[in-house]
This record gives sequence, structure tokens and C-alpha cells, in this order.
Amino acid sequence: MNLLATTSTVAISLYALLSTFYRSAQVLYALPTNVSSASDDVAVSGALPSVDVMVPCFNEDPRTLSACLRSIASQDYAGKLQVYVVDDGSGNLDAVAPVHDAYADDPRFSFILLGKNVGKRKAQIAAIRGSAGDLVLNVDSDTILAADVVTKLARKMQDPAIGAAMGQLTASNRNDTWLTRLIDMEYWLACNEERAAQARFGAVMCCCGPCAMYRRSALLLLLDQYETQFFRGKPSDFGEDRHLTILMLKAGFQTEYVPDAVAATVVPDRLGPYLRQQLRWARSTFRDTFLALRLLPELDRYLTLDVVGQNLGPLLLALSSIAALAQLALTATVPWWTGLIIASMTVVRCSVAAFRARELRFLGFSLHTLINIFLLLPVKAYALCTLSNSDWLSRESAKLPNESERQVVIPNPIAGPRAADAKGGSVIAGSIRPTDHSRRSSRFVTSNSICSGE
Repeated sequence: MNLLATTSTVAISLYALLSTFYRSAQVLYALPTNVSSASDDVAVSGALPSVDVMVPCFNEDPRTLSACLRSIASQDYAGKLQVYVVDDGSGNLDAVAPVHDAYADDPRFSFILLGKNVGKRKAQIAAIRGSAGDLVLNVDSDTILAADVVTKLARKMQDPAIGAAMGQLTASNRNDTWLTRLIDMEYWLACNEERAAQARFGAVMCCCGPCAMYRRSALLLLLDQYETQFFRGKPSDFGEDRHLTILMLKAGFQTEYVPDAVAATVVPDRLGPYLRQQLRWARSTFRDTFLALRLLPELDRYLTLDVVGQNLGPLLLALSSIAALAQLALTATVPWWTGLIIASMTVVRCSVAAFRARELRFLGFSLHTLINIFLLLPVKAYALCTLSNSDWLSRESAKLPNESERQVVIPNPIAGPRAADAKGGSVIAGSIRPTDHSRRSSRFVTSNSICSGE
């Protein structure tokens, strides 16, 4: 056996051992239990905490923003709810003006117009510093919330030990392309395996940006650190959700996952935007992994396994794949062992996911293995070599098809005045359609200097 074959065999064998142990533990800990947390046992008859919803947006498609705000306005939360829509120096203000006007008479809504683009993080901070609710819910402007999301997240946050909680993410445009279908399954696995297992130990490592709730008292302690994140002397302008989550854990707060708080978000429907997104996320993950390493001695040993599995596993898979491809190209011999191990592990993982989700479509997630090996692993390698690069790579609006009306389905029963039953137990979260209003709202705050140093 030549050197390339030996390298590939050893690397894929080590990967198989690590991945099998890690994935098995992950699935085991992700299984639901009958033991309720303290926050679930708290009576909800008393005074409910006030909630501020932050919606930063930049050049957002008016129909997408309209659907997002409609889902927030339709929340069935019985407590006080305030909504802060922060326009981050968009160039399409005239296009979104009718969307703003639709909520001009709703006292729950306030609009902050920033004079220039300062980035999502500072746009969030502008609203946080100008609000006073007990809890802060960050929502991306291309995300639609099920009607009970605020209620379920706020109920979880009644435990004072919890600093942050996230809901389950789905792809609102799941049926658009083969890629959006894969991403939707990827989101399900990330939420219901990775986050669910981490939540067993009160340490979700990333409360995802589209739908994450924070305790204001904890947030205020960390806001300056959050605002002034640097990496190798340069400002870090992306990965705000992961960084804020790590700061919460460092401060001693728990971070949780609430699987029945469902939010649907727009995902890339083409490979180019998807790979740029993955490059951003990979850089953010590598940067904050260095911070997370300091936390591991204080957390359960499973979290150490989780960090090792997510970082060492791809390295072993990449090494094995490179050696196997080199073996095929240089010696014209097929790396059967490497191919067999990768194929068998893919089939097992997809079969387990299909069984747990009760959906055969997860068998099609096997295609993601090819994308992972030939596209995502090179992207992660490039991200590791360019960690100092803080380019956003994509600051354009999310585009929807040019339809007069589009319905977005959240695959979970939703209660609320805007909900309607659909086939298969799904519920229509609201229609996206152009709005036509002839007047502008006077409920705007215009700011040109919202952050020090700007």
C-alpha cells in the first residue's frame, strides 16, 4: 500500500471512529426527555415580562419585510410587546416606505432610520440602547415567526439563570430549488441534533440570529464587549449571534433551545450566495472557537467532544479526501475503503435523521456529503487561512420571485389570529404581497450618529 493510500485509510478510519462516537452521543442527548426545566414549570398567570423585538434591515425586499413585520404584529403574546425596526442606511427607503406606513398607527411599532450603513450589529445596539423591555428578541428582516414564538421563548426565559434562548429555524423558501431543500434539512439537523444536544447541558454554542431572545440585564453587561469585538486588531462585523452567545456563556448564563418556537427564514437558492454565507460563518466559527475553548473546563465533557468533533472531524475528512483523490489521479487505483466508509456513514446518518423526523426526504440529504467534500471543506480551509478578512461578502437584499403573492409555510401548528390550517398540519404564516399606502408615517427616528466612533 502506497503512502497516499495509507494516509487516506488512516485518516478516514480515525474520522469514522470520532464521528461515530460524536454523532451517537449527539443523537442520544438530542432525544427529548420527560424532565421539564425550571422555566417550564413557572406559572404563567403572573405578570409577564415585557419584550422588545429588534428588526435590523438593509435593502430588504419590501414583500419580505412586510411578511416579517406581519408575523410579529400577529404574535399572541399577552405581555407588553414593542417592536423596533432599524433601517441600516438602506438605499430602497422609497420602496419600503409603504411597509413602514402600514404600522404607522400601531403604537407597538417604532422605526429608526440610520443615516448610513453601520452594520447589523450596531443597528441592533442602536435599538437596544433606546428600549427598555425585560427581554430582547432579535429577528432578521427576512424571517417569519410562528404566532406563539414570543410566548414560548419568554416562558423559557422565566428561569433567571438563562441569558439567551433560540427557536427552531426552517427555510421559508424550502421548495424553491434543490439547494433550498438541502439547506432546510441542514437547518433541521443543526437545530434538532446539534443545538438540542447542547441544550441538554444549558450551553447552546450559537443562538442563531434569525430568532434569538436575550435577557436585557445580562445583555447590558455585555453590550460594550459585543459592540467592540476585534480580531487581530480589526473590527469583526459578522458572526454577531455566535459571539454574543459565547459572551453569555462566559458571563455564567445558560443558553437554551426551544424546538417548538418555529421561525422560517429565507435561505440562499444558488450556490454562489450559499458559499459566501458559509465562508462568513466559517470565519466566525473559527474566531469564536478560540473563545469557547476557555469555557470548556467549566462545561460538561460532552461540549468538549462537540467542539472536537466539529473542528477535528472536518480536518480528518479533508485529509482523507485529498489523499484519496491524489491516489486516484496519480496511481489510477480506486480508494475503495475511503469511499465505502464515507458512503456508509452518510447512509446511516440520513437514515437516522429520516427516522427521527419521520420524513423520507432526509434520505436525499446524502447529496450534501458531496457538497461538503468538494465545496464546503475547501471553503472552510480558505476561511481558516483568511481569518483576518472581515468583508461581509453579501450585503444585498434577499430576492423573492416576482409573484404578486407568495405564501410561506411554517411546518408546525401555529395558534393566532393570522393562522390558517393547511394540508399536512402545516400552517400559513401569512401572505407576502405588495402594499400600497399613500402617506408616510410620522413615527420615525432619524439618527446619523448612533454609535461612538461613527
